[in-house]
Amino acid sequence: MSLVVRKSSAVVVRPSPEPGTTRGTIKLSSFDQGLYKVPNTSLLLFEHPIHNAAETIQGALARALTHYYPIAGRIIVAGATGDDDEDVHVECNDEGVEFVAASTHHTLKEVVCFDRSPGARKLLDELAVYYPAMTCGPGDPLLLMQVTEFSCGGFVLGATWNHAVADGAGMGQFLRAVGELAGGLPSPSVAPVRWDDSLPGLPPSVLEAQQHMLGLDPLNDLASMDITIPLELINRIRADFSSIFHGQPCTTFEVVLAVLWQCRARAIRLDPEAPILLVFLADVRKHVGAKDGYYGNCILEQLAMAKSGAVADRDVKDVIMVIKHAKDQVPDRLKKDEEGITSCRSKTMIGRQELCKLRAYDTMTVASWRNIGFDRVDFGSGRPVRVTSSGKDLPPSPGAIGLLCNETGGVSVLSALVREEHADAFLEELAKFIM
Repeated sequence: MSLVVRKSSAVVVRPSPEPGTTRGTIKLSSFDQGLYKVPNTSLLLFEHPIHNAAETIQGALARALTHYYPIAGRIIVAGATGDDDEDVHVECNDEGVEFVAASTHHTLKEVVCFDRSPGARKLLDELAVYYPAMTCGPGDPLLLMQVTEFSCGGFVLGATWNHAVADGAGMGQFLRAVGELAGGLPSPSVAPVRWDDSLPGLPPSVLEAQQHMLGLDPLNDLASMDITIPLELINRIRADFSSIFHGQPCTTFEVVLAVLWQCRARAIRLDPEAPILLVFLADVRKHVGAKDGYYGNCILEQLAMAKSGAVADRDVKDVIMVIKHAKDQVPDRLKKDEEGITSCRSKTMIGRQELCKLRAYDTMTVASWRNIGFDRVDFGSGRPVRVTSSGKDLPPSPGAIGLLCNETGGVSVLSALVREEHADAFLEELAKFIM
C-alpha cells in the first residue's frame, strides 16, 4: 500500500510576537554536549479532529516558542576540531523552527494498523520531516514539525528535534505547552527552564559509553516489528516476582525489558559464554536535583551486562533482578570518581576496551517513553491514541522505542531487535510467554 501525503512548502515559525533582538547564548551541559548532531522523531496520532489542525497548531507553536525561545535558536560550535573541548552552545537568535502542513486521503486506521511487511514502516516515515542524512548540522533548525490531517478527521503530529536542545521528557513538556496554548491557556502550566548551572558534569566513563553507543555502525538488516506485551502477562510476572523475592516489587518497565531481552537472547542463540549488553535510558533529574521545568537533557545511558546463556536460560525473574541492579547503580555512575562501567551481575569493573569488543548485534538498546509526557499532549480533542516513532529513528544497534500502554491494555513496543533471519524465532519465544 502506498500512503500518499501531500505536503505544503515548509514555513519558518518564529516566537510570537517577534522580539526582533537576540537573547544571548545558552551553554550546553555535559548531558547535552555529545548529542548536538543527533536527531529524534516522535509521532503523536490523534483520533478526534480539531478545527484547522495544522493552522491551530502552527499558531500555538509560535506562542509556545516565546516561552521556549532556545528551541527557535541554532547550534553554534566554536573551534569545531573534533576535540573534547569543543565549545558548543545554543545561540538564541529567534531564527525559528520549520513547520509543514500536510494531508492525505487515507484514514488514520490505515497507519495505526501496520505489520512486518517491508513497506509497513514507510507509512509512518511520511508523517514527519527529517534532517538531511539523518544528522543535525550547526545551521539547521532545532525543531522540524509536520501536522498531517487525515480524511477521517484525525491528524498526526510529527516532531523531529535536535537532541541537544531537549531530551524526551523535555520535548514532551514542550509539546504539552503547545497543546495548552492551542486549547486557550494564556501561558504554559509549567514554567520552562533550559539552563541549570547546578547540574553536575558527567564522569568520563559515562561520556565514553555514550560515545561508544553513538559510534556504532548502524545495522540495516533488522526486522521492524510492532509488538504488544499483554498487561495480563506483565501483572502475572510482577506477582510471581514479588512472591519469590519476599514482597519486593518490580515495575512494568522492568518486566517488559526482561521479556524482550530474554526472547532476543533465545532467538539469536549466541555462544552461552558470550557477553551481551543491555542499554536503557534513565531520567536522572531526581538524582541531580534538576530544577522544576528543566527541559534540557538529563538522561543517562545505563548498562547491564550478562552472559548470553544466563539471559536466555534462567528464569525471567532473574533477568528482572539483573535490570533492577543496573537501575540501582545509576546514582553511583554519576559520581566523578567512577572509573569504567559496572557489570550488573558481578559488579566488577569492565574497561572501555572490553566494551568496544562487543558487536552492535550483541547490544540491545531501549528507550522508554513511559511517563515523559508524549501521551498527555492534548490540542483540544483528547490525548493521542498512539505515540510511536518512525522507522528512520531506531538506534543503530538492535533496539526498541516506546513501551507505552495502548488501548488494549497492553504495552506497545516499536522494535528492530533482531535480523530478519531471527524474527520468527523471536516471535515464537514471545508467544511462549503469552500462552
